[in-house]
Amino acid sequence: MEFRLPEWEEGLYEEASRRLDNKTKPRGSLGYLEEIARRFVAITGDLEPELPLKKRVYVFAGDHGVVEEGVSAYPQEVTRQMISNFLAGGAGINVIARQAGAEVFVVDVGVAGEVEAPGLIRRKVVSGTRNLAQEPAMTRTEAEETLRVGMELAEEAAREGVRLLIPGDMGIGNTTPSACLICYFLGEPPERIVGRGTGVDDEGLRRKMAVVRRALELHRPEDPVAALAAFGGAEIGAIAGLFLGGALKRIPVIMDGFISLAGFLVARALAPGLEEHIFCGHLSAESGARTALQKLGLRPILDLDMRLGEGTGATLASLVIETALRIYREMATFEDAGVSKGKEFGA
Repeated sequence: MEFRLPEWEEGLYEEASRRLDNKTKPRGSLGYLEEIARRFVAITGDLEPELPLKKRVYVFAGDHGVVEEGVSAYPQEVTRQMISNFLAGGAGINVIARQAGAEVFVVDVGVAGEVEAPGLIRRKVVSGTRNLAQEPAMTRTEAEETLRVGMELAEEAAREGVRLLIPGDMGIGNTTPSACLICYFLGEPPERIVGRGTGVDDEGLRRKMAVVRRALELHRPEDPVAALAAFGGAEIGAIAGLFLGGALKRIPVIMDGFISLAGFLVARALAPGLEEHIFCGHLSAESGARTALQKLGLRPILDLDMRLGEGTGATLASLVIETALRIYREMATFEDAGVSKGKEFGA
């Protein structure tokens, strides 16, 4: 599987820069907000984006056989319980999404057993992955299908006028496969990437690190899809698909935290240059996130010590993206306001 992404709109990027430089402010004085606006224009190919933006969060849910190894502080049934909480509007992502004006959709792509809940999008590929410390988490066919789930939902969102996509996740144990994938794609040792996830104690952290090390020794995948199949999970594959589908449809996708980062790395390996088509929403407090983002050269919009997942950090960052676009669209020019330019503008 290989994907060719749309060309970066350099001309539109430069035109957006020119417009921002003519706003009633010293050139560049709004810092990274200006870069966010320029990048949105270049990614979407839209020089005059309409506001407010239509935003959509997909919370992909899946379970993981590796919980058998004692890598999580919470039992697996919490995944199913949290699905009900999302659909009732009571989770952290629901609260932040209401403030940000984003829709929240919950997708069962790999939850263990059947989940009956009104409003749930049923796109189940596996009923929980297998234990990655003992065997591949998924087959190659299953891994490819999880990618298709995310891509198809991105295509559906594009048809419905969505302008920002946000991948969320729910899956007890999913920081372990995420750590495996991040180590694999970035060539980092577990000691620099593995963190406490849901809050395991020191013994749990040592056990989790040993599991990741064992899995990396056990599996020697030769391509990105094989890596996704080896380590899992289903929700990570769907997130990767959402990144790919969004980029192909010129819809910016906002990376969330640690799980989202793992999905991004799978997608980036399938579509080199993907980083030009996404925003990095925030720096997760999960150990290893800073190392990974620095190695990738990605600048997070927010750094609030968040590590909840669900798409919370990215959804919060969407407010900053929208603010940057309001500056770009609504702030007066020097000519409009009758304000004299300073020397830096050649006056």
